[in-house]
Amino acid sequence: MSDPRYGAIEAGGTKFVCLIGRGPDDIAASATFPTTDPTTTLAAAVAFFRDQARLLAALPAAVGIASFGPVELRRNHPEYGHITRTPKPGWSGTDIAGYVGTELGIPVGFDTDVNGAALAEGRWGAAHNADSYAYMTIGTGVGVGIVVSGRVVHGLVHPEAGHVAVGRVPDDSFSGSCPYHGDCLEGMAAGSALAARFGKPATELNELERAQAAELVAAYVADGLRSLIYTVAPDRIIIGGGVSELPGLMPRLRASLLQSLGGYPDLPEHRAADFVVRPRLGTRSGALGGLVLAERAADDR
Repeated sequence: MSDPRYGAIEAGGTKFVCLIGRGPDDIAASATFPTTDPTTTLAAAVAFFRDQARLLAALPAAVGIASFGPVELRRNHPEYGHITRTPKPGWSGTDIAGYVGTELGIPVGFDTDVNGAALAEGRWGAAHNADSYAYMTIGTGVGVGIVVSGRVVHGLVHPEAGHVAVGRVPDDSFSGSCPYHGDCLEGMAAGSALAARFGKPATELNELERAQAAELVAAYVADGLRSLIYTVAPDRIIIGGGVSELPGLMPRLRASLLQSLGGYPDLPEHRAADFVVRPRLGTRSGALGGLVLAERAADDR
């Protein structure tokens, strides 16, 4: 018998990506549609899997959901599988995993979008063969997924390392854009912070502004990564998200990180070119992570 197919949903704040397959080189079907209200959007996701079941002669063995958040991940909590208090209008309190599982009648795996991306990069991408690693996405906000010995780190909540305190760059008077902490990592380096700082989205910056943005983001992200390195000790760090595509950011970030570490603990791995890297799976990491979540949900059944 051939290996079963799994379903995946990358539930983003802007769009949903649904697919059925076994991995990046074996995708049987996929669809992308905008994120509107919960009722409409989740119904469209369920309809995709039902329609494909008629074409493929079966529903997937399980479906994995990699969702924007914050989300409730404690399985013993009455709101497990819900999106909790989110700035996305209309989505706070949405039972996304429960709805999909009830409608399709198959096991459901559920985690954050960044944790899904981390799992995919560990299975097929830039963290393949790494025992412990971190995935940081720098987009509108900053999200971090941490994997240790193949398991995603969870606690009372998923890691919120985008909100760690960072040292202020000298002469930087920007107050920060985080509504909770002001000048935390997210408040200083995320896309929303750049838009507030420059008065326009990062995609509209001119060449000089892009260089300035890259220097600032590199410095603040490096300070945030120092906290990760000293607390989690990852073998590799993957940097994704739209802001990570700023020209020249990655070499600046690697140099800033070494400066931030200050020679401690002076490991050659921290100086290696493959310690801080871009995602190998590109923008597909989140959706492909849903396949890993689905496989694990089917195995746990």
